[in-house]
Amino acid sequence: MNTPDIVIIGAGVIGLTAALQIRRRSSASITVLEKANSLGQGSTGASVAVLRHRYSLNNTIRLARDGVHAYREWSAFTQLTEPMAQFERAQVLWMTGGEKGWAEKESSRLKRLNIDAAVLDDQTLSEQFPAISTCTLNADTDTGETHICQGGGAHLLELDAGYTDPMAVMRDLFDACKQHDVNVRFNSEVTGIEQSSGRTTGVQLADGRRFSSAVIINAAGPWCMHINKAADISMPFKLTPTRIQVLYIDLPDEVARPLPVCVDPGGTYFRPQSRAQQLVVGSTLEEDENEIITDPDRFDMEPDESFKIKILHRLHHRLPDLPYRGKIHGYCGLYTINRADVHPIVGQTELKGFYVANGFSGHGFKLAPAIGSLLAREITGLSSEFDTHVDREFLSIDRAPLITSGEKSVLA
Repeated sequence: MNTPDIVIIGAGVIGLTAALQIRRRSSASITVLEKANSLGQGSTGASVAVLRHRYSLNNTIRLARDGVHAYREWSAFTQLTEPMAQFERAQVLWMTGGEKGWAEKESSRLKRLNIDAAVLDDQTLSEQFPAISTCTLNADTDTGETHICQGGGAHLLELDAGYTDPMAVMRDLFDACKQHDVNVRFNSEVTGIEQSSGRTTGVQLADGRRFSSAVIINAAGPWCMHINKAADISMPFKLTPTRIQVLYIDLPDEVARPLPVCVDPGGTYFRPQSRAQQLVVGSTLEEDENEIITDPDRFDMEPDESFKIKILHRLHHRLPDLPYRGKIHGYCGLYTINRADVHPIVGQTELKGFYVANGFSGHGFKLAPAIGSLLAREITGLSSEFDTHVDREFLSIDRAPLITSGEKSVLA
């Protein structure tokens, strides 16, 4: 039992999809070691689980497209007859931002990558989503001053997007892994990486147990750098656990439905949940992704009052019929941000047999099925269903930074 072919550190969405993708094409014995006592205690459990496609780089769009495809075909991907998670179709509205012609340009780019998209003028936007203001100005969160709204924008609409329940996804992946004889062990904190002659030989646990294995995958989320340090590998990118704040509010009847997932150029996003009876709301600004956490086991899990005020001011600007009443709930989770280019590091390291899937910078949930494919194909050399065709070198540890200028946030 303690000599699996492959050890995966971390039972989040990345670790479990990697296990499932490897087992989809291989008879290798796999043990997943999770330090927590249950599912969803890391970044996955706090994900807002928006499944959208638009990114700055075409290869990232392809990874998102292939990941979202798996969520859309979730029963086939997990091979579960009645999975808990469901793909909730919801169009993603990107309000006007950037240079003139931006929406038209992005729509054409998405279509070339086989993603359905459209451009909406103000009138069409108001007809489809009457609750949303078409104002092209941003809310002033420095002074709180109002302005006379003005339209005239062209807005991008992703038609193939949606969202899902991250905890239901975790439960399904756990069940699918069990169905494929993957051994998932909780309360199993890895503290050491054993190696000999430049390659891995196993892992040591905090309670004294050890597992021998020639292949180890670090999918430890915010704890990944502890594992990389234990492996004594050089990481050319700075990966930091970072506190992220999210609000959710009740959505009263005064706000007209339907509502899309909406990305506001002023720095706010929201999506409906609970049959459009609630909104999940967060920030897209780089300045709100700078609170580095030294100990991922201990951080403030309640949103700051200043953050609430700023986000709600932007939200009321975009949804002018939203009344100023009701309780504001919230929670905090952790991104592991790659400070160089906000893209993950995936693949084998200088230590033979030691693979990483780290630094997802808020992209991990939607990319997970595609990332599992990259790892499985690299480790087994075999292809399977739900593969992505993005080259594994795209996210390799020895690449140059993919984004060297411009916005480095969850939207990059």
